[in-house]
Amino acid sequence: MSPDTIPRRAVLAAAGVLLLSCGRERPRGALVPSGATVLALGDSLTFGTGAQPQEAWTALLQQASGWVVVNAGVPGDTSAQALARLPELLREHRPQLVVVSIGGNDFLRRLPESETRDNVRRICEEARAAGAQVLLVAVPRLSLIAAAAGSLTDHGLYAQVADELGIVLQRQGWAEVLSDETLRADAVHANALGYAQFARSLAATARAAGLLQR
Repeated sequence: MSPDTIPRRAVLAAAGVLLLSCGRERPRGALVPSGATVLALGDSLTFGTGAQPQEAWTALLQQASGWVVVNAGVPGDTSAQALARLPELLREHRPQLVVVSIGGNDFLRRLPESETRDNVRRICEEARAAGAQVLLVAVPRLSLIAAAAGSLTDHGLYAQVADELGIVLQRQGWAEVLSDETLRADAVHANALGYAQFARSLAATARAAGLLQR
């Protein structure tokens, strides 16, 4: 056996795994019709802090989709607080789709990541148990240094939860916005341009997943 045989095989095996993962079909949903109620559960990024109410991504998504988007973003909320609010929101609005964008405050407060992951999973499970589809939004591990360097990336727990539950995941939406100082109102919030970019990205994810009419 030549000295380079094992490394070459290792490279080929890794390439095969990569191709399989790239070829794996991502989850798809059922079309959510125009006029349907969509619940947006989140924190200040969902509320629209840093812009006017009509510039929040929820308002822009409503314009682009024809859905009735309920903005259930509460500044400062953690995943545990969002989970506690969810049952009443589901009873009141009976949404066909729940967009979940939560966890940034957990990371800023250095709460246990296992608890954040469990809370996010429970939010998604409770929404589905109520008859709604779920679109999970990945949130970056917020870091002022990474944001300044333009290198924010999604926290891995969101892909884990999405894979485990087989739900649609919005990837790199907030990471791309918050990595660009021209799209931020401050270190952790988008401005009007940032919310507009996020809304476009989220709509594209919804269309690709079959949730929104192309």
